[in-house]
Amino acid sequence: MRIGGLASGMDIDQLVNKLMTAERMPLDKMQQDKTLLEWKRDSFREINTKLSELDNLMLDMKLSKTYNPKTISSSMEGAVTATGTPSTSNGTFEMKVSQLASNAINVSQNELGIDPTKTLEEQGKLPGEKIVFQTYNENGEAVNHEVEVKADDTLNSLLKRVTDQDNNVRAFYDSGTDKVIMETTRTGDYNPNGNEITFAAGSFFDSVLQMDQANEKGGQNAKFEYNNSGLEMESKTNSYKMNGITFNFTDTTGNESAKMTVTNDVDASVEKIMKFVDKYNEVVEMINDVQKEERHRDYPPLTEEQKEEMSEDEIERWEERAKSGILRGETSLTSGLFDMRQSWYSSVETSGEYNSLTQIGITTSSNYLDGGKLIVDEDDLRAALEENPADVQKLFANSSEGSDRGIINRLEDSLDRTMNTIGERAGTATSTTLESYTLGKRMKDLNTRISAFEDRLTQVETRYWNQFTAMEKAISRMNNQSAQLMSQFGGGMM
Repeated sequence: MRIGGLASGMDIDQLVNKLMTAERMPLDKMQQDKTLLEWKRDSFREINTKLSELDNLMLDMKLSKTYNPKTISSSMEGAVTATGTPSTSNGTFEMKVSQLASNAINVSQNELGIDPTKTLEEQGKLPGEKIVFQTYNENGEAVNHEVEVKADDTLNSLLKRVTDQDNNVRAFYDSGTDKVIMETTRTGDYNPNGNEITFAAGSFFDSVLQMDQANEKGGQNAKFEYNNSGLEMESKTNSYKMNGITFNFTDTTGNESAKMTVTNDVDASVEKIMKFVDKYNEVVEMINDVQKEERHRDYPPLTEEQKEEMSEDEIERWEERAKSGILRGETSLTSGLFDMRQSWYSSVETSGEYNSLTQIGITTSSNYLDGGKLIVDEDDLRAALEENPADVQKLFANSSEGSDRGIINRLEDSLDRTMNTIGERAGTATSTTLESYTLGKRMKDLNTRISAFEDRLTQVETRYWNQFTAMEKAISRMNNQSAQLMSQFGGGMM
C-alpha cells in the first residue's frame, strides 16, 4: 500500500514523478528514435508512390498510337465520323450514306384492356405452358425461343421473362398507350425473306397482345458508298471497319458525300509526351528537394508530455523542422536518381533518323540546381513527330535488350531497380510485417526494447514507492514514540 506523505508532510507523488522523469529519459529517446523511423518509412513510401505514378505512364509511352495517332475530320460530322489506327494512311476519301441500320419494332394495333399488375389467369388471358417466337441468326436461319408461362404471371412479369432471355429481343408494356412494344436489341436485316420477329397465327402475340406481323417496321441494314465507286455496301450496324478505319454513321448524307481527311494528330502526341516529361520532372524535383533539406538535429520528435504543453501550431512548426532532411544522404535515392538520368543521356542505336533525345528537342536543364530536369523544345519535338513518327517511337520504345533498347524501356529498368531498393528499405503500403523491410526490423527491435524498458520502469517506480512508504512508516513510528514520551513526561510533572 502506498502512503503519500502523511507522516513526513512531503509530496511523495511529486517526488516520485520527478524521479521517474529522470528514469524515463532513455525511454523517451527510444520512442523518438521509433518516430523518426516511422517518418523516414512514410517519406520513402511517398517517393515510391510518385515513382509508381511515373511507371504507370510508361505503358502509353510504349504504344505506337502515342507517336503516330490519327485524326480523321469529316465535312459532315453530324452524319459520318471515323477513327483510324497508327497504320492508317494519310489522305482524303468520301463516304455517301443512303440508309441507316435500324432495329425491328412491332407494336400492338389496339388497346389491350389488360391490367399489367394482375395475373393473366384472373383476367382470362393466360396462354398455355409456353409462348413461342422466332428470330434469325447471321445465316438467315430461324431460331426458336420458348418462354415458360407460370400460373401467377402478370403481363409485366411475362414480358420481363421474354426480355431477360438471350434472344436479341426486348418487350414491355406502355401504360400511356395501353399497348405492348416488342423490338430487337440489335440493328440490321437478319431475315432477308421477311420479318425479324415472327410468331404463329392465333398465338399469344396476335390474340392477346394484338400484334400483326405485317406492321413490323425497321430491321434494315446501313447502306453506303465508298469513294463514289458505284458499289453499294451494307452493314448490319451503323459502324463499318475498312482498311484500318472505323466508320460510324449517325445520319444519311442525302445526295452528297461526306469528305474525310486523315492526318497525324501531332498535338495529341506532344501532349502525351509532355505529360510524361512533367511527371518525370516532378519526381526529380521531389528527390532533389529531400536531398537539399537542412537537418535540424536539435529538433527531435516531441514526446506526448511535450505536446500537451504546446499549441497545435507550435507542434506543427516543430515537427516540420524535425522532419526536415530526414532522407538527406540516402543512397537508395541518390543512386536511383543518377541511374534514371543515365537512361536519358545515353544514345539508342535505332538504325533510324534519331538516336538521342537532343535530336527531337529534349535536353536536360543546364542549371545544376534543377538536378537533371528535362527541357522540351516543343517546336523541334513537333517537327520530328510530323516528319518521322516511327523513328521517334523507336528512340523511345524499342523493346530489345541491346544498345538499341529504347529510352523509356531503359528508364523503366532503372525505375524498377529504384522502387525495389526503396521497397527493401521501407516496405510498401501493403507490407503487413515489420520483418519484411529494413526500417521495419529496426522498429521491431525498438518495440522490444521499449516494452522491456517499460517493465523495468514499473519495477523502479514500485521500488521508489516502497522506499518512501517505509520512510513514512518509520517517521510515523517515531512520531508515535515521541508523543508517548511527551505524554509520560507531562504526567510526572503534574
